[in-house]
Amino acid sequence: MVTLFGRLWASACSSNLGDGITLTALPLIALAAGASAGEVALVTTAATLAWPLCGLHAGWIVDRLSPQVLLTLANGTRGLALLGLTLAIAIDAFVVPAVMTTALAYGVAETLVDTSLIAGIPRTVTPGQLTGANAKVEATISVANELAGPPLAGFLLGAAGLAAAAVGSGLYALAAVAGLSLLLAMRQRSIPAASSDSDAEAGGDEEPPPPGVRDGLRYLWADRLQRELTVLTAAMSLIWGAWTATFVLYAVAPGPLGLDTVAYGWVLAAMAVGGILAASLVERLQTRISTTALLFIDTVGTIGLVLPAGLGAPLPVIVAGVVFAGAGSTVWRVIVAVIRQQATPLPLLGRVYSASRVISWGALPLGSALAAVAVEFLDIRTVFIIASAAASAICVWFAFRLRSLHTRVSELEANTETEISIQPNS
Repeated sequence: MVTLFGRLWASACSSNLGDGITLTALPLIALAAGASAGEVALVTTAATLAWPLCGLHAGWIVDRLSPQVLLTLANGTRGLALLGLTLAIAIDAFVVPAVMTTALAYGVAETLVDTSLIAGIPRTVTPGQLTGANAKVEATISVANELAGPPLAGFLLGAAGLAAAAVGSGLYALAAVAGLSLLLAMRQRSIPAASSDSDAEAGGDEEPPPPGVRDGLRYLWADRLQRELTVLTAAMSLIWGAWTATFVLYAVAPGPLGLDTVAYGWVLAAMAVGGILAASLVERLQTRISTTALLFIDTVGTIGLVLPAGLGAPLPVIVAGVVFAGAGSTVWRVIVAVIRQQATPLPLLGRVYSASRVISWGALPLGSALAAVAVEFLDIRTVFIIASAAASAICVWFAFRLRSLHTRVSELEANTETEISIQPNS
């Protein structure tokens, strides 16, 4: 029998494979359609702009309508957007505007899908299973979004941009079907999620969330630990946004690396290797290394993302940096997700998560927009050197805050272990 978490996970699998294809294909489709370097970089800005604009509302909507409803509707919307791009490519008209429109639609839907996924995990597993469930989801993101998606997109683009858009549309449709399956299954369940049954669901018995779009932002900012981790994530997101927007210009011919689209997809997929290993080891690593030390590794990994390209390193060194960055990023996302789920009341979780994304992921379009301007006036390697300097400053900043963060994380973990130990068996 498929568990509730299994249905949630199935939706995540299909949608993340669609993400991997879509995010890789959109800038390459724009490049092939004759877009300028700045326009190609702005595709990333369009895809991430929704977080600062719509993120707070996404959290409120998820808390009101429930995660499973939004997984169905948002993934269905992304499927339709890509279907429209498929038609534009087929008739060879308005391709670049269609790419930008699809990127915007993708971004708005992504705010709802990501928030729904994080808010849905505590509704489908017990508190003691949170780390494992989050790690499984992050491993899925690494495999589908980062390992399988980019090379598959490169392969499909080698045949035709139309094929990549059509396959992405179909995958989002499957994700919507899985979300609908979860919705129907949860309506048939009445066992509270706090029970020891991993299939438990609390959706039917929860008190309705209090009104207020900004409640999540207020709660987040009042929680010192979550606030500081969110600001750190935003700082690193500036670097990731710049890299995501410009690496295609560096890697794909006529850029310095001179790769074709298939090879470019495999370079992006290398990031998933580190992510998969990190997701499989994060629970064991936490028993040997402090949580804050693991988080610090990610700040170092961000340097590895941009510095090799800035120095003009050979392809193997660039790939090694991408792998290291992928590992650190996965560890960060798993740990911070668990901290947020442990520290936030369930009826507020959607709004607190989306508030954190407004700040942290809201920095992605800013980073990509700054990079889009920079590549019009500076050499691409110079842009990566500037990003490397910023990443190094973030690493030093985290090092100075390490002791304070460690104390607060340890207190939260101790409180959570106490709560789990006193839960009655059912």
